[in-house]
Amino acid sequence: MRTDWTLGVAALFLVFWVLLAICAPLLGLNPDRVDLTAILAPPGTFSLLGNDDLGRPVLDRLLSGARTSLLVGFGVVAVSASFGTLVGACSGFVGGWLDLVVARILDLFMAFPGILLAIALAGVMGPGIDNVIFALVVVGWVGYARLARAQVLALVHRDHVTAARALGRSGWAILLRHLIPLTIAPLMVEATFAISGVVIAEAGLSFLGLGVQPPDASWGNMVRDGVSYLLVAPHLVVAPGLAILFVVLSVNLLGDALRDRLDVRSRHA
Repeated sequence: MRTDWTLGVAALFLVFWVLLAICAPLLGLNPDRVDLTAILAPPGTFSLLGNDDLGRPVLDRLLSGARTSLLVGFGVVAVSASFGTLVGACSGFVGGWLDLVVARILDLFMAFPGILLAIALAGVMGPGIDNVIFALVVVGWVGYARLARAQVLALVHRDHVTAARALGRSGWAILLRHLIPLTIAPLMVEATFAISGVVIAEAGLSFLGLGVQPPDASWGNMVRDGVSYLLVAPHLVVAPGLAILFVVLSVNLLGDALRDRLDVRSRHA
């Protein structure tokens, strides 16, 4: 019951986030509209979440930032999961020198803090959403590769794989039809938790000035711009901060619920 309730609440909030991000252009929002008479205006009936230091509506920019977080979060996870799973599965299936080389590369990446590597890459390539996605993909594929490799190493000597080899199935057929599908469940849990990490990383890079650049809105640069006015206009930081909090919390709750549901031991406990 607890898992079902948690999964429902988290999924409902995430669906709401996705729908807002997708439908934002249809709502007639204008996140770049400047109103000099409403600079640092508090939340009210005229502007539900107030206005920022340039008089721009915080609500419009918050919804525009939701599109950025959605694009980066799901885009990075999709590319990282696809590439990392393929590399890790091939490494575990082929074995030999290929597995040794891939294992050493994974160890090298894991030895270096991921966020520092992302900051370094974003700093070298310059700010922008494309460079942020690339930097986070370079950092993010490692976890999927390690997990896929471990899963394939545990499955490669199973009877169904041996039978497929005896029937003359090609290596790619065995990998794609008999091994990778069995790794989907743990990879789904890994990907769910990774979305929250990517959202935080994108916000952090934008906060440092390495992510989305003005006038485009991002929750990270909204927090950065609002810090200077924290005492006189706290809503500039509270609104994007709460958005990040609720999205990350919902994704993590969804990940916990999926992990509990896919764990056979917890279901029979």
